[in-house]
Amino acid sequence: MNNSLRFLAPGAAILSIFAFASCGGVSSSDVADIDGTTISKTTFNRWVAVAANSSQDPAAKAAGVPDPPNYTKCIAAKTKAAGRPVKGQPLPNPATYKTECDQQYTQLKDQVMTFLIRSEWLELQANEMGITVSDTKVKAEFLKARKQAFPEDKQYADFLKTSGQTEADLLYRQRSQMLEQKITAQVQKDSKTVSDADISAYYKKNQAQFTQPATRDLNVILTKTEAQANKAKAALEGGASFASVANQYSIDAASKKDGGKLPAVAQGSQEGAFDKAIFGAPLNKVVGPVKTSLGYYVFEVTKETPKKVQTEAQAAKAIKPIVTSEKGQKALTNFGKIYQARWKEMTECQTGYIVADCNNYKKPKTTPTTSTPQQTPTAPPAGG
Repeated sequence: MNNSLRFLAPGAAILSIFAFASCGGVSSSDVADIDGTTISKTTFNRWVAVAANSSQDPAAKAAGVPDPPNYTKCIAAKTKAAGRPVKGQPLPNPATYKTECDQQYTQLKDQVMTFLIRSEWLELQANEMGITVSDTKVKAEFLKARKQAFPEDKQYADFLKTSGQTEADLLYRQRSQMLEQKITAQVQKDSKTVSDADISAYYKKNQAQFTQPATRDLNVILTKTEAQANKAKAALEGGASFASVANQYSIDAASKKDGGKLPAVAQGSQEGAFDKAIFGAPLNKVVGPVKTSLGYYVFEVTKETPKKVQTEAQAAKAIKPIVTSEKGQKALTNFGKIYQARWKEMTECQTGYIVADCNNYKKPKTTPTTSTPQQTPTAPPAGG
């Protein structure tokens, strides 16, 4: 979603589009019933039109809302958009267009139904938690976002026209976004309390994060054969400089270029035998050859820096926001599971409008494939 549309989050109604059901089940004029509150077909159809108008596919946008079950208008629009085939090419196949229209409608239906259902879930959950968002605050937040996205009134007017939305639709989205933020904040409220025990537990579990390993600065020479390594070592012991010997024998371009220097080698960062030799060697003494998968090393340690471990008290300030975030995410995850299961159980959908958020949804039996399934958006595209 681009910057001009980033404030158009899915939402619940500031201008109510839901009517209260008078009896059990879903009436023929509605697409869903959520704990006694219904979503009308009129509302569904209008949002499908908005979603279709927002398609990024020019052909799909030109075709408009697919017209099930025969898709007569959709097929005609696609046929017209395709134009006459090039000589020698087959004529357009209406059956193919019908399949495309059906797929397009199914995608739009799933997007819009999920959007409308989850918007109402937010309204009902907020009401139970005593969370309110006034129309005044919704409008104020919306106007700030609108001004940032559309500095000129004409830009805003053009957007409404091209997207097929009204300001009430945008306020609808804005309200839902604010409700979601307030619900999230309330769910995570207790997570902001972090005890000394919480900090201590995190520190003990993740002590490696607060440990800087010992390091050593080296002069090294890497050779292909042990014989070459022994010649290099003999030259060093005979008084030649590391830089000159590295230039003559070393096959490690990086350290060779720097006179054989290999600074700040952390303990545990090298192959086993080489690492053990590095951190067992005395300072300023030529050691080797040491065999590795790269070849044979001759080296000397020129400087050592011992391991440093932050104490729990020193690390506490850094740990607190991490624990707060983890507790908040855990609380939100646990709440989300209960929230989704509960409201899904209370959501019954009309035949032909059933999506995964409906209690009468049955997962289709499909043949396993290697393709990656696409995630169903929770709201119809806002346009752009």
